[in-house]
Amino acid sequence: MHVDMDAFFVSVELRQRPELKGRPVIVGFPEGRSVVLSASYEARKFGVRSAMPMATAMRMAPTAVVINPRHGLYQEVSAQVMELFNSITDTVEPLSVDEAFLDVAGALRRLGTPLEIGALVRRRVAADLGITASVGIASSKFVAKIASTRCKPDGMLLIERDRTVEYLHTLPVQALWGVGARTLETLQRLGIFTVADVAATPVGVLQKTLGAGGRALHQLSWGIDPRPVTPVRTEKSIGAEETFAVDTFDDDVLTRELLRLSHRVAARLRESHLAGRTLALKIKYSDFSTISRSKSMGAGLDSAGQIYAGAVALLRALGTRPQSVRLIGVRVESLESIETAPLQFSLDRRDDNGRNAEVAGDAIAAKFGAATVVPARLLASRQKKQGPGPR
Repeated sequence: MHVDMDAFFVSVELRQRPELKGRPVIVGFPEGRSVVLSASYEARKFGVRSAMPMATAMRMAPTAVVINPRHGLYQEVSAQVMELFNSITDTVEPLSVDEAFLDVAGALRRLGTPLEIGALVRRRVAADLGITASVGIASSKFVAKIASTRCKPDGMLLIERDRTVEYLHTLPVQALWGVGARTLETLQRLGIFTVADVAATPVGVLQKTLGAGGRALHQLSWGIDPRPVTPVRTEKSIGAEETFAVDTFDDDVLTRELLRLSHRVAARLRESHLAGRTLALKIKYSDFSTISRSKSMGAGLDSAGQIYAGAVALLRALGTRPQSVRLIGVRVESLESIETAPLQFSLDRRDDNGRNAEVAGDAIAAKFGAATVVPARLLASRQKKQGPGPR
């Protein structure tokens, strides 16, 4: 089965603001080049969608309530979602913070039929987490994903194995994985508008038009998707990036943003009890060209001070930048458990003091629900983004 939370970020926010239920709500920063992170189904009726520029969304839904995102809170609820999934079956493949594939074949004797298990998942999500989930059940991952999409919000759909092809052939071609805007245009030029049309088209024609993806598309049109649910236990990397409201050459702006991103990444590393040996810097210029630089740090990274120092060194090593910067990001790779990762020892107590302060900040954030301790250098940019006073 594929289980997907409904308008996840919005749903989490509405737990504390129930008076907004039934109203158009958008989660995202309302200024600059920010994009929509989540939209309530009432906002979607105006055409608002995730990843849409916030400026566009606010024009389309001028009466919508805009809520600034709280990523720490969403990560906390996401962990609870995944813990719930793992209590149903030990074969869970997360796709993002709020959705996953679950292979429940081994849980049938213990928990009942697939529909009964799906109903159990939905009841527990609502009772334990205060949000809603949609569940798609099928004999393959691809069809289960289609089922969950088709029964949103707060629904459940079972597509039985012997009716899979019949169901798929009622759908438009864009329901197939891999059919984006460009592929859709190519297929429509061939007179292919539905999944049934794809199934009726010779594989050779699809391969000639779409390359290697043509055969995969033809298999999906017949419901063929043999991929198993593959449990994912460990993240391979943890990173964060930011797109500036205005492209910049300013080193102060770039290094201040690196400091903020370094703290975000370090907090996630410590929360996951991980450390990494490789640090990577990402830069996207105003013409959308992207470069990245990385280096091995030798010891395990999990503190913002270490990450920031390494990221700034990588930035300085780039020399004079040919264009203004649109986006900057930092990522820690080659992750392993903090229990086994080699650590960097120092005789200078100040090196440890920085990390100890960050750990204290983690405890404060865990108790009060938001990261309230930040470096003084970040206070000005934070107040500008959030406005004066508490919210």
